[in-house]
Amino acid sequence: MTALASRVPAGRYGFRHVARMEWIKLRSLRSTWWTLLIAAVSAIGIGVAVGINTVNRGGDLTNNALGGIVPSLLLIGVLGALAMTSEYSSGLIRTTLSAAPRRTVLVAAKATVFGAVAVAVGEVASFIAFFAGGAALQHGIAAPALTQPGVLRAVLLSGVSFGLIGLIGLGLGAITRHSGAAIAVVIGGVYVLPTIVASVAHGPGVYMPIIIIGNSLTTTKPEHCPASGGQCVHPLSAWAGLGLLGLYAAVALAVGCWLFARRDA
Repeated sequence: MTALASRVPAGRYGFRHVARMEWIKLRSLRSTWWTLLIAAVSAIGIGVAVGINTVNRGGDLTNNALGGIVPSLLLIGVLGALAMTSEYSSGLIRTTLSAAPRRTVLVAAKATVFGAVAVAVGEVASFIAFFAGGAALQHGIAAPALTQPGVLRAVLLSGVSFGLIGLIGLGLGAITRHSGAAIAVVIGGVYVLPTIVASVAHGPGVYMPIIIIGNSLTTTKPEHCPASGGQCVHPLSAWAGLGLLGLYAAVALAVGCWLFARRDA
């Protein structure tokens, strides 16, 4: 950041310069890359485990291969929150604001850089999980192909979900400003609450972030009817789910940016 500052006149920091600063900060932290690696490996490993244990050839094999996406997103959401709150806990936020005082630009740059990295990692993890999970299928079950209806879409949107959940976490981090509180809100609001709501009432549950990812984005068979003859579940379509998940991320970032611009560092 110091080297970049020496080449940019005072008061001339634009989005490109701030984004470069954020990229330098992000890539210099080993913990960030380790967390991203663990999230990717978890998604792939769970997909393989589910593939090995799949016995129903008529099930949604794509959703099975991508079964590790939802659990791994917990790490991405937490990492997004820490991308903001760690600057407060370390005191780096004052240095950052001294170099780039335009707070809305700073939040936009941080969201763009982190979101892009999260999506890139998510796409790699999703494609590897899809092929690895398919290769692990046994009992004479043929692996799904990307050319089948809805399969490529499901894999691509699984990767996009990494970025959106990461941005929700980043927005919540900007709102809370405290690492512990941000992590608690991410876990409680994005994971625990949706699970409780979905178990109590299927109707509201389909609008919850994690349920959207598991039942809309990563599946090729959006309607699920229990074998026991229970009530069928009708989740959102993939594109409606993607739009709603994007709206959640946009609202979290907008509120976080609004508060960030009005509070002291």
